Amino acid sequence: QVQLVESGGGLVQAGGSLRLSCAASGIIFRRYIGGWYRQAPGKQRELVATITSGGTTNYGDSVKGRFTISRDNAKNTVYLQMNSLKPEDTAVYYCNAGTVGSTTWGQGTQVTVSS
Repeated sequence: QVQLVESGGGLVQAGGSLRLSCAASGIIFRRYIGGWYRQAPGKQRELVATITSGGTTNYGDSVKGRFTISRDNAKNTVYLQMNSLKPEDTAVYYCNAGTVGSTTWGQGTQVTVSS
């Protein structure tokens, strides 16, 4: 059974940092594109960042220069380093693993940035 488990969320002050982790099981993770998405109350889910198996990254405009996505295929894990956090980064952050014909979501982890 495919499973993604996020960790690392929490409460942080504006300007602070957090590192999210997403551990995958039940899949050959290196074959998947790893990604982070977020959803704030009353808003649609939006792209934060994605990373291919080869390490090519893509970021949403609102996080460019502040967030960094990375992966460790040996550990079946994708990370999101979040720096210079802003109150508008407050959301539930979801991990995603996708390939042709298949996509899996984690349960989400709450990130709250206080002003």
